[in-house]
Amino acid sequence: MSGRGAAALVAATLAGRRLRPVLAAHVPGGAQRFERRNHRGAPVTLLEGPVTTLAAAAGALLAPAPWRRAALLAVLGAGAFGALDDLAEAEGDRAAGARGLRGHLAAARRGRITTGAWKVLGIGATGVAAAWTLRPASRRPGELADLATAAALVAGGANLLNLLDLRPGRALKAALLVAAALTAGDVPAAVRPLTAAAAGAAVAALDDDLAGRSMLGDTGANALGALLGVAVLARCGRRGRLLALTAVLALTGLSERVSFTAVIEATPGLRGLDRLGRP
Repeated sequence: MSGRGAAALVAATLAGRRLRPVLAAHVPGGAQRFERRNHRGAPVTLLEGPVTTLAAAAGALLAPAPWRRAALLAVLGAGAFGALDDLAEAEGDRAAGARGLRGHLAAARRGRITTGAWKVLGIGATGVAAAWTLRPASRRPGELADLATAAALVAGGANLLNLLDLRPGRALKAALLVAAALTAGDVPAAVRPLTAAAAGAAVAALDDDLAGRSMLGDTGANALGALLGVAVLARCGRRGRLLALTAVLALTGLSERVSFTAVIEATPGLRGLDRLGRP
C-alpha cells in the first residue's frame, strides 16, 4: 500500500475508534434519539453512522486534490442527508409503504414528500457536486454525459450500500470487499487513499456492528457508499464507469423486486460470508 493509502487507513481507523466513545458520552439530543430496533427487535444505536462518516472523512483528507474535495463532498453530503432520514423520518412513513426508491416516489405522487424523498434529492445533488469538482479544465466531447455518469455513480453507490444494511456486518463487509477489489493491481495514485479511508472506517465499526450493538443506518451506509463511488471514478475510465454504473443500477432495480436477504440465505457461499463474525 502507498504511503498515502497507509496513512488514510490509519487515520480513518483511529478516528473511528476514538470518536465512538466520545460521541457515546455526548449524544446530541440524547441516546434515545438514536435508538432503533434491528431485524430481531433488539435495541441498537445509530451512532455508528455519524462516527463512520467522520472517520471516512478523516481518511479522505489524505487523498490528493481534486479527489480530496470530491471525497469530502460525497462523504459529508451523503452522510448529512442520510442523517436527515435517520433522525427526522415521520412516524408512519415506513408503515405506509414509503420505503425504497419506489415507495418514496409513490408517496410523492400522493402528495406526501417523505424525508426519504428529500434524501434521494440531496444525495443526487451531492453526486453532482462531487462530480463537478472532478470535471476537466478543458471542454471535450461527451463532457456532460461523463458528468452525469460520475454523479450517478456517487449517488448510486450511496444508495446501494444502504440497501445492504439489513443484517449485522453485511454493509461493512460489502464495503471492505469493494475497497479491496478497487485496490487490486496497478491503480492510479488517488485510488488507495480513497479505498483505505472507506476500509479504515468500516474496520473501526465492524465489531459493534457484528455484535448487534450498533448499525450504520442511512448516515453511515450512504457516506461509505458515496466514498466508494468516488473511488470507482478514480480507478476507472469512461468505459469502466459505465460498466460500474450499469451494475449499480441493475442491482438497485433488482432490490425493488427481490429480497437481497432471501438471495443471500439461499446461496451457501454468500450465507456463510454474511454470517461470519456474528455471535
